[in-house]
Amino acid sequence: MADHPVLESFSPAVRAWFAAAFPEPTAAQVQGWPPIAAGDHTLICAPTGSGKTLAAFLSSIDALATRPMPEDPKRRTRVLYISPLRALAFDVEKNLRAPLAGIGLAAERIGETVLTPEVAMRTGDTSSQDRQRLVRRPPDLLITTPESLYLMLTSSAAETLVGIETVIVDEIHSLAATKRGAHLSLSLERLEELTERPPQRIGLSATQRPLEEVARFLGGYSAPGEARPVTIVDAGIGKTMEIDVVIPVEDMSDLGRPVAELQSGPASAALSTQRSSIWPSIYPRILDQVLDHRSTIIFCNARRQAERLAAKLNELAEERGINVDPETGRRREDLVKAHHGSLAREQRVIVEDDLKRGELRAIVATSSLELGIDMGAVDLVIQVESPGAVSRGLQRIGRAGHQVGEPSRGSIYPKHRGDLLEAAVVVRRMLDGQIESTRYLRNPLDVLAQQLVAHTAARGELPVAALAALVRRSANFAELSDEQLANTLDLLAGRYPSEEFSELRPRLVWDRVNDTVRARDGSKRLAVTSGGTIPDRGLFGVFLPDGTRVGELDEEMVYESRPGETFVLGASTWRIEDITFQKVTVTPAPGEPGKMPFWHGDRPGRPLELGRALGAFVREVRELSPAAAHATLRTDYALDELAAANLVQYVTDQADATGVVPDDRTIVVERFRDEIGDWRICLLSPFGTPVHAPWAMAIERRLADRFDLPVESMWGDDGIVLRLPESADELPLEAVLIDPEDIEELVMATLPQTALFSSRFRECAGRALLLPRRRPDQRTPLWQQRQRAADLLAVAAKYPTFPILLEASRECLQDVFDLPALKEVLGQLRSRAVRVVSVDTAKPSPMAQSLLFNWIAAYMYEGDAPLAERRAAALALDRDLLRDLLGAEELRELLDPGVLADVELDLQRLSDGRQARSADELHDVLRRVGDLTVTELDLRSEQPSDGRLSALLAERRAIEVTVADELRYAAADDAARYRDALGCALPLGLPAAFTEPVPRPLEDLVGRYARTHGPFVEREVAARFGVPESRVAGA
Repeated sequence: MADHPVLESFSPAVRAWFAAAFPEPTAAQVQGWPPIAAGDHTLICAPTGSGKTLAAFLSSIDALATRPMPEDPKRRTRVLYISPLRALAFDVEKNLRAPLAGIGLAAERIGETVLTPEVAMRTGDTSSQDRQRLVRRPPDLLITTPESLYLMLTSSAAETLVGIETVIVDEIHSLAATKRGAHLSLSLERLEELTERPPQRIGLSATQRPLEEVARFLGGYSAPGEARPVTIVDAGIGKTMEIDVVIPVEDMSDLGRPVAELQSGPASAALSTQRSSIWPSIYPRILDQVLDHRSTIIFCNARRQAERLAAKLNELAEERGINVDPETGRRREDLVKAHHGSLAREQRVIVEDDLKRGELRAIVATSSLELGIDMGAVDLVIQVESPGAVSRGLQRIGRAGHQVGEPSRGSIYPKHRGDLLEAAVVVRRMLDGQIESTRYLRNPLDVLAQQLVAHTAARGELPVAALAALVRRSANFAELSDEQLANTLDLLAGRYPSEEFSELRPRLVWDRVNDTVRARDGSKRLAVTSGGTIPDRGLFGVFLPDGTRVGELDEEMVYESRPGETFVLGASTWRIEDITFQKVTVTPAPGEPGKMPFWHGDRPGRPLELGRALGAFVREVRELSPAAAHATLRTDYALDELAAANLVQYVTDQADATGVVPDDRTIVVERFRDEIGDWRICLLSPFGTPVHAPWAMAIERRLADRFDLPVESMWGDDGIVLRLPESADELPLEAVLIDPEDIEELVMATLPQTALFSSRFRECAGRALLLPRRRPDQRTPLWQQRQRAADLLAVAAKYPTFPILLEASRECLQDVFDLPALKEVLGQLRSRAVRVVSVDTAKPSPMAQSLLFNWIAAYMYEGDAPLAERRAAALALDRDLLRDLLGAEELRELLDPGVLADVELDLQRLSDGRQARSADELHDVLRRVGDLTVTELDLRSEQPSDGRLSALLAERRAIEVTVADELRYAAADDAARYRDALGCALPLGLPAAFTEPVPRPLEDLVGRYARTHGPFVEREVAARFGVPESRVAGA
């Protein structure tokens, strides 16, 4: 029975319940409750299964149960729990039922009266009917996700959040280093603007370092330079772990070699080269372990691999007669099921419940089950392939033995020898608790743009100073400069030409005279329907005929599929009945073979600190004798007998092939000829993709610029592969040994031509609401998104200050690449702290072979093709030759004059439905059409324009100009163009942004005239602007 001094701060009913339910409080609870009870912002770091969720909730539950409920129902919700995963939110809601019921019974027992707090959940799966009910009748404790909080703050549901006193952010480490975290950080500041008093913030995580960085992210700033104090409770990450690294084959060097045996099946398949694989040895070992344990979670790093493994384990179980109906010989039910983010939530919940109830022996999962979800009686976790990061390994293996004090048991099955090397280092660092460091993002401008639109749409007109103060209270934006904020507001206020790309039209009105901002009509709908930070991949929903959602499939897979075909999803087989533009309709096809689905996704690269540790490990293994190395690997690195033997052999084979082995102090440049006789160069290094990717781009650029050598490159965690052209025999070493001072410039010059930049620009533009979903209830195909993003990029490329160009570059250079780490490595190469060894080999060394294996995969799908490549054909055309080729008819003879007249009426905003209905729309007319007289404005306005025009003039959004001896009105944004092109006098008091010189003012004005008229002659334009025809012709 628990009787601990820390429990004295709780009410008698809570104390009685806790004493009956638990033997004693955990370390996380003992250290966490005092600061929480004192009202401090608190960050709790404690291992999985250490009671930290209860540590966060119990004070709030106690307050809700013992304090009177607010009279105003809108102030009833006082506790907000934010979960990064819907599954975790669902789990927490269920797990809260026990303490709530238990406290009520304990109160009854001791004769106390307590209130029973009402708990509700709002996520993306909540129906509109339930959402409306939550607004009418708010709960005491609301469980939600970052995206749903953003939607509530942007809608009428915001009024139900005014009474929030406590915000709990679970698994905060999974958010801190991402754009989702930056988005949540701004949402928390928006929430603080609403609440009666600043809410207490509580953050929870099992794996995070440094705690000070995560605490700063959680707390933010109360004023410039004044960080909100956050109490850090470090209950350690140490949990007893029993891990082994398993290799089920004697010699991994034989894997991947051609197999001579004849295969059954189609002749084409039988004739194609079959290669030996580790999988036939892994499947039986995993199945044996599953059968030896009560319930198992098997983690994979990819959805396709999870589906394949689940299917193979079920086939193998059937072959052994497990779960087989003796009469039919068919499988009664699956022994194992797949669980990943592309399965519908309803399907995932069924799978989770089946495992918890013991009806399912194992789940094959991706990161969908990695965070905090209590899977109950799981007593073993199997990880197929190295987890790639220490924090990921701890989260996954920690799913086993989730109860307090119970050890976590796990097995890791590496797929190849390079994977074995990484797995050994990750396991050692897991046992030592050496987690990678977390760094929250600084100034992601796409997230800023979205939240500015949402906040102004929800709150009405706001001073820019108030907006700036709000934004800078978020840790992510504490260092945001005035210039970056002004650039982002410029983007949202329509400073960039929307006639070239329609989604650049204004979302906000920035009154620069009074320095206030308000939202345009339609902005709130846009912020709600296109909000969030998770990129839209254009996935197809998979549904049963009755509308039940099964999951989702990659667009490319659906394009390659036909009705009648079968495929596997969630380890169940489905037959495609119909494919439409929006969805795939399927019916179950149990027992039938089906093709494996595939999804394209990005896998994060190996962090530099893990790369350095891996390099040091290789060096230490090389320094030991084979027998001593084998013994060390068995005792210190949890490798089984065959794993240790294979690892020692791998390092020895590499040393035999290249004389040296790449480590933290040695980089090997290996040269050999490939199958067709071209030179391949493999730069072997352990430092990881974030270092290798920008390095490869810089090498490519340096070889092209200085040596006129066009090369192809590919990179991975273990190095860089370069394919030299036929004419080249060697790689100049100075192309590899780049000065640290030059690297940033080289990478930035190369970046815009890469597929990576194109895809990141598309995602950033989507977040900044520049590629809105046409219909929020329908999918937007990925190819269409790419097309629209390419059009936007073509316009944005003309403006160096365009915020989303800057943000895509920042994301690539800071979040994807690790340029500081690369500079460090290049500095060590220059100082000889790291040496470069060049070798020629007759065939690829073992480490080069694993790199080359990835080369083939890189050319399977191209993704976002570089813009320069896509535009090359259009740029190279000779217009005269094209006219000659098309024939003698003039284009104008092919155009219908009536159609031309209708188009011009539309462009001039003279047709019905195009006329201005508000002052904002009248401003749009001036921006789109150009300078107009009062009469011309009246023709383009549904009502007389006087009042609206006066308002625009007063707000300095429109100006009076004299053009061709006539008084006209123009958008204030164009003031500098009219002054510099036509010599117009400008009114006093215009914002400086509107009076800065522009490069080609007359060209801009003539260009706009051309875009808003049908065919015309130079004389007409010259007359309109009152300038000589020669100047118009020059423009």
